[in-house]
Amino acid sequence: MGTIKTSGIIISESNLGDYDKMLTMLTPGLGKISCVAKGARRQRSALLAGTQLFCFGEYMMYKGANTYNINSCDTIEVFYNLRTDLDKLNSAIEITKIVRDVTDENENCYKILQMLLNTDDLLNTLYTLSEKDKNIDLVISTFKIKLLCFLGFSPMITECVNCKKKSNLKYFSIKNDGFKCESCGKLDKGAISISESTISAIRYIVMAPAKKLYSFSLKDESLNELKLVSKLYFDDKLEKY
Repeated sequence: MGTIKTSGIIISESNLGDYDKMLTMLTPGLGKISCVAKGARRQRSALLAGTQLFCFGEYMMYKGANTYNINSCDTIEVFYNLRTDLDKLNSAIEITKIVRDVTDENENCYKILQMLLNTDDLLNTLYTLSEKDKNIDLVISTFKIKLLCFLGFSPMITECVNCKKKSNLKYFSIKNDGFKCESCGKLDKGAISISESTISAIRYIVMAPAKKLYSFSLKDESLNELKLVSKLYFDDKLEKY
C-alpha cells in the first residue's frame, strides 16, 4: 500500500521492544488509529520529538496488517507547558484517556478531535490547558459535558424535563437528563440544586461552537456546582462508577 499523509495528535504511547513505540493517534480523516514508530526511542531518532504524548504533527505512514507504521513526522505543537505543570499534565492525561475510552479504531471522531484540538488554529482543550490561565476544573467539566453532547447525551436545557415549564429552573436532574423547575426538582431526590450562573454555563457549553467553548468563567460556588453536575452526569451516562 502507498504512503499516507495525515495530521494527528498522540493520545497514548507505550514502549515496544528495545527502541520502538506503540502509539494511539487521533486523526481528522482516519479516526483513532494504532501506529508503530520503529526506532523512535533512540536518542538520535528523527521520530523522537514527534512521537511523544500530546504531540500534534504531520505524519507520513503506511498501513500494515494490523497497525500503521510511521515513516517520518513534522511536529506542529508539543504543548511543552503541559509537561512543566503536574496539575495540567494529570488533567491532560485524564482527558486523553477519556477520548481513548469513548472512541473506536478507524471510526470518524472529527468533532471530538476538533474539541480536543482544533487543527486549524490550535485552539480548544489542550491549548487552553497548556497556554491559558483557565481554571483546570472548569476546563475538565466543560470538556465532559460537551463530549456527552457529541455522544448523544445532550441535556434538556430550554425547559423543565418533567412539566415543560420554561421558567424558575433550579435543578439539574441526572436521572432525567436536564433541568427541572423548583417544584419538580424538589420531588427528585437525585436532582442537584444549581444557581442561575451554573444554568447559564451549562446552556453555553451545550450550544457553543468548538472554537469558543472555553470563552467563559465562573465564580467558585458556581464552578463547584458545574464540577459536580459534570462528574455525576458523565459517570451516569458512560457508566463510570
